[in-house]
Amino acid sequence: MTQVTFDWTLVRSFLAVLDAGSLMGAARALGAQQPTLGRHVAELEAQLGTPLFERTGRGVVPTAAALAMADAARQMQDGADLLARRITGSREATTGTVRITTSEVAACYLLPKLLADLQRAEPGIQLELVASNQISNLLRREADIAVRMARPVQQSLVARKLAEIPVIAAAHDSYLQRAGTPRKPADLMHHTLIGYDKDNTIQRGFAALGLPLARDAFGLRTDNQLAYGHLVAAGAGIGFVAAYNLRSWPGTRPVLPMLKIPPLPCWLAVHREIRGSALVRRVYDFLALAIPAALADTRP
Repeated sequence: MTQVTFDWTLVRSFLAVLDAGSLMGAARALGAQQPTLGRHVAELEAQLGTPLFERTGRGVVPTAAALAMADAARQMQDGADLLARRITGSREATTGTVRITTSEVAACYLLPKLLADLQRAEPGIQLELVASNQISNLLRREADIAVRMARPVQQSLVARKLAEIPVIAAAHDSYLQRAGTPRKPADLMHHTLIGYDKDNTIQRGFAALGLPLARDAFGLRTDNQLAYGHLVAAGAGIGFVAAYNLRSWPGTRPVLPMLKIPPLPCWLAVHREIRGSALVRRVYDFLALAIPAALADTRP
């Protein structure tokens, strides 16, 4: 026996006609066109190989076949309604878990206060913070929202630029008291500099400024961004860091304000398929306002 595969659209039209007793009444109930419903009923009758309604001057009368399938059709309708409610509920929910990923530095020095503020404002939202530099977190759905210092290039992500993060030369008071404060960029040649190990970003930056520095000009080197910041805050030497970090490092201050270091862009990214979630959107919108405000706040 061949099993018929039902199109839910046809079944919905069938039930509307069955309940209304006419094509005109069904069209009003569904907000559809009467000829469209007529075609749906005719197509369903063709699939079943039997008439479902007898046309009369005052409307339609269901056949025995229509009455026999009515209960099963209503079960389909109940299932479709339940599915619609669940989909709508998941899109409109403002309670649940949102997973945010960002760099280790931003996870430690930029986002904690903002997420604490958000959690107090939205106690129904549980927040998970993933410290990682891999944008693939979003692509593999390991996170819902990403805060990044480089623009995501994947087509499946929607990205919004929030701000430019100033990068500055900085040192702790204990180092400056011991070694003196540099007055001009050339003075850096006589100071202990903190640089990267395998990453040559800082060296390339100085070369672009007309101050070529060899790798051994950096007396301390690490590629770990958290360790780098701790070295600066501990008074180990002069380092080059995002300005907002200094709020978390008492006694650390900017030096050489005339040193023009290119800023870091700050991007907020979300996967296209989940940006319609009200829950994710609430967190996204909060961060879109709070992060620029936090970066603009230069107070210690």
